[in-house]
Amino acid sequence: MDEWMQERMELAAERLKTAEHENGAPAPFDSYFCKMAAFANEMLALAVKIREGAHENFTIEEWKSENRKLYEDILPQNYEHSYGNPQYAVAVLGETHGRILSFLYAELRGMIVLAYEQRWEELLILSELLIEVNGCFEREELPEYREIQQILYWYVSDYSDQFVTRRIRENIDPSLDFVTKIIMESDLNDLSYLYRYGEYVSENVLQTAEFLNSLSQKEIDRIAEVYTEGYRIGFVAAGKDLSMKKTVNIRYTLGFERIVKKAIENFAQMGLQPVIFRAAIHSVNKRQHFRMGYTGAVPNKQFDYDHKADAAIYMDKAFVERKLGVMRTAYEHYKELAAGHAGPAVIEIFGEIPFVPEPKSEAYRLSEKQQKLSVDLANEAGQITNRYIKGEERSFTIIAFPVPEIGPKFQEIFAETVKINTLDYMVYRNIQQVLIDALDQGAAVHILGKGENHTDLTVALKKLEQPEKQTLFENCVADVNIPVGEVFTSPKLTGTNGVLHVSEVYLEELKFEQLEITFKDGMITDYICGNFDSEEKNLAYIRENILFHHETLPMGEFAIGTNTTAYRMARTYDIAGRLPILIAEKTGPHFAVGDTCYSWAEDTAVYNPDGKEIIARDNEVSILRKEDPSKAYFGCHTDITIPFDELGRISVLKADGTQIDLIRDGKFVLPGTEALNEPLENEDAD
Repeated sequence: MDEWMQERMELAAERLKTAEHENGAPAPFDSYFCKMAAFANEMLALAVKIREGAHENFTIEEWKSENRKLYEDILPQNYEHSYGNPQYAVAVLGETHGRILSFLYAELRGMIVLAYEQRWEELLILSELLIEVNGCFEREELPEYREIQQILYWYVSDYSDQFVTRRIRENIDPSLDFVTKIIMESDLNDLSYLYRYGEYVSENVLQTAEFLNSLSQKEIDRIAEVYTEGYRIGFVAAGKDLSMKKTVNIRYTLGFERIVKKAIENFAQMGLQPVIFRAAIHSVNKRQHFRMGYTGAVPNKQFDYDHKADAAIYMDKAFVERKLGVMRTAYEHYKELAAGHAGPAVIEIFGEIPFVPEPKSEAYRLSEKQQKLSVDLANEAGQITNRYIKGEERSFTIIAFPVPEIGPKFQEIFAETVKINTLDYMVYRNIQQVLIDALDQGAAVHILGKGENHTDLTVALKKLEQPEKQTLFENCVADVNIPVGEVFTSPKLTGTNGVLHVSEVYLEELKFEQLEITFKDGMITDYICGNFDSEEKNLAYIRENILFHHETLPMGEFAIGTNTTAYRMARTYDIAGRLPILIAEKTGPHFAVGDTCYSWAEDTAVYNPDGKEIIARDNEVSILRKEDPSKAYFGCHTDITIPFDELGRISVLKADGTQIDLIRDGKFVLPGTEALNEPLENEDAD
């Protein structure tokens, strides 16, 4: 640590020790600042202990006890009386100060992982921030809201240089190897390694690691090979040169280290070094409540949800320009690292107890003006990133596995998931080609629900000018999207009309009941769901979590899932509501709102296994990229699936007025696709 930082750290620590016992704030704020000062002191002490190696001889029980102490204040059973809960903070600290001090609480929680990573300067910044805000409450009169807001505004703005630049480096610089060292240098049979990240370690995480440790190395190798080969084949299939790339971003949840370790070895054989970054610590780098990067267990999803719009404190035009300026400078400085980045390889999990958030009036909400600024920021940030990590040169892969929380049949479900992830792609490729041959004859596709599902939607298709050389639908086998099982296209927006309805669906781990979306010429014109007791709450829920504050979104993808084996597994184990989108989208027709599947790479030719070029890579919105990229991209792509049992019919509508039925009453009826019904018929037999 530099001498100047050491001096500032000593001064901050001394002041925090005083504030922990006598901070000068009047009641009830004295209790708040005492608690925050005590927490900050504990984190500084923790950082010293880690630096000095005091944890090296910890038993697993000692690790577990410390980990629980770090996170117990926001665990669901304690959250009702936590300052991290804006509802409680407002009730105790008042309307003026409660909400903004709850934000400060949430920001200070980042000190936990900063201590583990030994990021002393950021620990100092947060300590001094707490001291500065505390000082405002030591005067005779309480500070105005504006005064505290300005302190936090300039904290976020001033330190964007450091926080945003660091975040960009984390995505592309393999020398930031905190996690890689844990994985590659630890004895993974000793589960104490899980606590060295500083993330919350739940029983779910421990049981996942224990289970994977029970598998043979041969089984681990097989799982990892499917994952890494999918990544490699994604480059091959798209005609992209992997040899020019140097890094791959690995994203996963704690407990999967045995698979990740083997994956790192496999990627090394491809010439790729891992970059493994943690889900964002600082508010300035967060995207609502989503965790992008590696993560431990989420101690309380409601806590994350309550703070998803904290940017309302500082979101204005000047901040947007400031953050974008930092991004441009950082990417330019690290442009060689960015050019060598190949894209993400993601291991998702599923099976956790579904989360239904409680909207709180005390939590921050973006104003309409801020919502527009947020959209503009995301759009321009995407364009900056794409200039340096070019879409036409990068790829990705995603695979998903269950976790023990899914229930007592976890091991069975895990084994079934491995089978699904390793299905014979040649069988599906051939069947899916039959579907594509029929779909390519159409001017549109009609999708009709059955029973209580009142979907009635016509999806328009582009016209094939050279059907002998061109196709509309991609034959998706197990490469970037594992498991196998879908054909998809970018629909023609003009002429895409009707209602999409699904009784229950989980999107980004959030439950939607009776979700209904209306399209007019491919654009969303109306929407509603039945989650809450008021229309206002239901509309706001969709605006925030599907539209992401856009006024409307186009239908960016139409697909037909063919993985009836995955559908069968979901029904057999009653886990349909817990499947990730990655698998759920393969279990019926699905419709993505937002960007197309080819966003940022529309000019890169893509071919099916039969040699035909997939020409439906643009729509009437994405093509605007040629004149103004800000009008073409939305930074989101959300898949909504209709399960087979809610499906009445899918028919190809030909220009001459005739039609070809693909599915009737939830079963495939097109000659050559009958094999897909076998898992569905087995379900009927049950």
